[in-house]
Amino acid sequence: MSINTKTGPNGASRSLRRNTDSLIRHSRSHFDAAHFHGLMALYARPSVGRAVVLPHEGERRVVDFVRCSYLGLDNHPKIIDGAIEALINYGALHWSCARTRLNFAIIGELELALSELFDAHVIAFSTVLAANMSALPLIASGHLTGGAKPVMVFDRLAHATLAYHKGTLAGETKVETIEHNDIEALEALCKKNPAVAYICDGVYSMGGCVKLEQLRQLQDRYGLFLYFDDAHGISIFGGNGEGFARSQIDGSLGDRTIIAASLGKGFGASGGLLMLGNDHQEQLFRRFGVAHAFSASLNVAAIGAALASQALHRTPELQNLQLELQSRIALFDCLVPTQQRGSSLPIRTVEIGDELRAIAAARTLLNRGFYTSAIFFPTVQKGRAGLRICPTAGHSEGDIKAIGEAIVAVLEEFEQAGVGSNADFQR
Repeated sequence: MSINTKTGPNGASRSLRRNTDSLIRHSRSHFDAAHFHGLMALYARPSVGRAVVLPHEGERRVVDFVRCSYLGLDNHPKIIDGAIEALINYGALHWSCARTRLNFAIIGELELALSELFDAHVIAFSTVLAANMSALPLIASGHLTGGAKPVMVFDRLAHATLAYHKGTLAGETKVETIEHNDIEALEALCKKNPAVAYICDGVYSMGGCVKLEQLRQLQDRYGLFLYFDDAHGISIFGGNGEGFARSQIDGSLGDRTIIAASLGKGFGASGGLLMLGNDHQEQLFRRFGVAHAFSASLNVAAIGAALASQALHRTPELQNLQLELQSRIALFDCLVPTQQRGSSLPIRTVEIGDELRAIAAARTLLNRGFYTSAIFFPTVQKGRAGLRICPTAGHSEGDIKAIGEAIVAVLEEFEQAGVGSNADFQR
């Protein structure tokens, strides 16, 4: 069964099928190389600030630029204390039952607090993946679009936790994929179909953001349903940390916009959430969202941590951390040229091209005390491998200066040595 279509250069649609076998065959050797060089699946202990200790490398301390805790909250004392306090008060970590049957009272407190904080109807989930898995089939059902099953249109760069569900959704309705931020293609689909839902990221995990204003114009014109996964935008934007997407939408979300977000990353706790626009949506999701109706809640420690974080979001400390983050991003941009230079978004990618050269660069940086992500297909397109770096408010100015200088030095050394062919790194 065809799971989606993609518009070709001549305007015609061509069928696409999920091909996990091909994905594995094209990327396995690069994963093997990254694992061989000690860059994947590292096990570490936290240290001071953004540093971690690597037991398998003789207790070596390295500064981490992989974690997406953009405000440095994942080891904040108040958030850790919130987790511990919740565990002590409840004397349990987890209840093994669906949330349609029994819930910890504390998760009700959390959802009420988040609903007030973000001016939306909020449901918390164990992960953003669980939130997306619950939301997308309900949108495809037509129950949120006046009974008409919408064409589910995915941005080509939509996160894997969104794109993975295309096959499931194709059993319900038509699924399309368009080029990244292709507003013209989206409008053409809106003109041809009575109901369209657009699925995209707010802030993209490899850099860049959604064209929100233009999408809202299409929503006003055609009734377009918008679904944003703003996992990477939460907390770092908005007076209450409501995120990149929510901070640009005045008033209620209404009945044609849903935002998924993370309780980890910028928020500093654990889990995911959905921001909904009305009571009808909330009732539908609580009864029929698969991860709500047939799975369990966040654990008590995660709920306690999230409660502590939402309290911190109501204090001046949040704005101070947001400013610190922007300062660190600007400093990095002064040192390392990237396509994202000048953006207020917190993700930077250094494109190298050759996959094995990118892996070698990441290993060289790790040898010098900096852990970065080597990115390659399927995370990015073939032949566009590189490094992904996440400056955070938790990094010191010294951390940023040191990695900036190290990246420039490593790239210059590779260039001078003529490093880059696959043969250079095969062992």
